[in-house]
Amino acid sequence: MNDYTFGEKLYQLRKRHDMTQADLAYKLGVTNKAISKWETGVSKPTTNTLRKIAVLFQISVEELLSFRDLEQKPSVTKIVITGGPCAGKTTAMSWIQNAFTQMGYTVLFVPETATELITGGVAPWTCKSNADYQKCQLTLQAEKERVFQMAAEAMTGKKVLIVCDRGALDNKAYMQESEFAEVLAMLDTNEVELRDNYDAVFHLVTAAKGAEEYYTTANNAARTESPQQAAALDNKLVAAWTGHPHLRVIDNSTSFEEKMKRLIAEIAAFLGEPEPYEIERKYLIAYPDVAWLESLPNCQRVEIMQTYLNSHAGEEVRVRQRGIHGNYIYFKTIKRKINDVKRVEVEQRLSEEEYLRLLMDADTSRRQIRKTRYCLTYGNQYFEIDIFPFWKDQAILEIELREETVPVCFPPHIQVLREVTEDEAYKNAALALIP
Repeated sequence: MNDYTFGEKLYQLRKRHDMTQADLAYKLGVTNKAISKWETGVSKPTTNTLRKIAVLFQISVEELLSFRDLEQKPSVTKIVITGGPCAGKTTAMSWIQNAFTQMGYTVLFVPETATELITGGVAPWTCKSNADYQKCQLTLQAEKERVFQMAAEAMTGKKVLIVCDRGALDNKAYMQESEFAEVLAMLDTNEVELRDNYDAVFHLVTAAKGAEEYYTTANNAARTESPQQAAALDNKLVAAWTGHPHLRVIDNSTSFEEKMKRLIAEIAAFLGEPEPYEIERKYLIAYPDVAWLESLPNCQRVEIMQTYLNSHAGEEVRVRQRGIHGNYIYFKTIKRKINDVKRVEVEQRLSEEEYLRLLMDADTSRRQIRKTRYCLTYGNQYFEIDIFPFWKDQAILEIELREETVPVCFPPHIQVLREVTEDEAYKNAALALIP
């Protein structure tokens, strides 16, 4: 039985019959807390109680456990493949198609919107202003993604991968800050929603940075940048996506074929193929220069509130609110430790309603963790610096790696005190414990 899926089914049945958790608990002869645990997937009812639930809602036990209305929908993941000009995106799409079709995915591709518009005669130089053009591009991008999402949910396959050839935040690299703010206002949206609407972002570094002899404009009619302009644009694109909870940068440190293999490996690791490993290194650092961090174009501040839920032995379950300026997204994460640096991690996007409901099953032995996170791209690696309100002289720096042996190149002005990857005292779950 999938506990979380059963919990969602029970929640839907209870709401359909206009019952509170207290109402259902009374009718079944259990506590409110038991209902909360069932609905949040922490535990499941006994066989005898399942029969009572089936009788109460006038359905069979088989129907109660079948989850037909939920399981018919495939698992849909939406990722972005982005990068500077002449980075290998076109070839990457072919590699992704071949690799993940073999893994059992139905792979859908959302074509690059800018190329479609420019080759069709709609461009920044044909519109009244760049802001007008960017509004058109973002509107079409959102509509295309909506249609692909709708199609994905109607697919017969169990796993669907939507691959966006560039995403909404790519537009930011082609605008001044004032233009970007104007476009956001025009479309009644915000940066957090545009950026974090995707499950993961994979940036391919332009050939103009590290593989200059292969840089060309001949294979894309919409490409006009010189190598110097391409390198500068690549930096802007990385900066635009910095702050996303899962950003990976694939550089030109190897042959092009190896670059494609690294991309496939990074996507596979994110999807949990064959298993969702997370390889993380954690360092205690001196309290960073916040003014310096906030001055960097490749650094973004994010506010996080993290709550631990009641969980089974050997597992850590948490929910997280993540965003800034009143704009938030929500996640549920389940972690199981494999060794000192490797864990199995399963993450699920939540609606605000689901997030608030899961808070009812908070582990009362732990306080909520509030922290300010600075997401920083440096040396093609993605760092997360967490500043806690109860520390004034130190902070935590984390980096996720695809392989345990990958060396870490620390950003300047960061004073590393020591590695604390294996030190339980510096894990968020430990910091949350109430003395």
